[in-house]
Amino acid sequence: MEYLIGFLIGAIVGGLAVFIIGRQSKKETEKVFSAVSMEALRKNSEEFLKLANENLAKQTQSGSGELESKKLLIDNTLQTMKTDLEKIQKSISDFDTKREKGFAEIGRDLKLHGEQTGKLQETTNKLQMALASSRVRGQWGERMAEDVLRYAGFVENVNYLKQAVQESNQSRPDYTFLLPRDLKVNMDVKFPLENYLKYMAEDAEPNKENLKQQFLKDTRQRIKEVNNREYINPANNTVDYVLIFIPSEQVFCFINENDPTIIDDGIRQKAILCSPLTLYAMLAIIRQSVENFNMMNTEARVLNLFGSFAKQWEEFKKGMESMGTRLKQAQEEYERLLSTRRRALEKPLNQIEELRKERGLPGGEEG
Repeated sequence: MEYLIGFLIGAIVGGLAVFIIGRQSKKETEKVFSAVSMEALRKNSEEFLKLANENLAKQTQSGSGELESKKLLIDNTLQTMKTDLEKIQKSISDFDTKREKGFAEIGRDLKLHGEQTGKLQETTNKLQMALASSRVRGQWGERMAEDVLRYAGFVENVNYLKQAVQESNQSRPDYTFLLPRDLKVNMDVKFPLENYLKYMAEDAEPNKENLKQQFLKDTRQRIKEVNNREYINPANNTVDYVLIFIPSEQVFCFINENDPTIIDDGIRQKAILCSPLTLYAMLAIIRQSVENFNMMNTEARVLNLFGSFAKQWEEFKKGMESMGTRLKQAQEEYERLLSTRRRALEKPLNQIEELRKERGLPGGEEG
């Protein structure tokens, strides 16, 4: 027991001694290691700082070059943007100037248009007031027809007659157009426009419809009146149709749009409704037909004259051949006189000259 206790005490004391020795040894070891570690850390830190400084210097130099390059790029970009902005600003300024100028011109045009519209409205009102008279409507129709005739190149008393009295029935058409082979076609220019003008001035729809129907009825009635005036008369060499002149394209289109059967019914009654444009086309056809007919007559006369010329040409050739024969005979006679007759005359003269010389007589010039 004592031995065991002594062993335990000894073990404890030994353990303490080992612990104490190990503790001190550990401290010394730690000091040594710490010193070595600090020295290594210091060297590593110095090396790291050196490398870091070198890398930093390289990075700084590289960064400076790159920064300068980027700065130049940014400066160029800013300069380009500035130039573009100046162009945009100039374009905006020019656009504003043009816009202001355009608005000013539009304002002037609108003002002028308003003035012209006012004048046109005033003229229209005056025209409507003037056309309220049947006499004035007739004069207006004649004026429009004469304008169309002038544009078509027609000459009064050459291509047409104005208000010429027909011999058989004493009727007096407004215009009579002269056709080939003494044919004629008559035209009436007095057209009923009173209800149409009232229709254009009316605003109430029921009244407008009534006036429209009345105007269409007036048109049909006018076709019948023209037919009853015997403007179609074979005894006066007229063709089988009469022209009814409508002095307005607008009125002609109005009739065709609202009742196209009127024009067809008029054709069946031998009456042709024509506006200024269609009248011009008809006059062009009439003029062309007259020119073609005159050309045919001229060609016939030319052919007759050519026959007479051919006959006279044959006589001329015969006379020329006879004259040539006589001239040839005269030439032959002339050559015969120069040769045979001359030699025959010169022979006795030569003999006389020889006798004169034999007798010693002086020459004819001396004597």
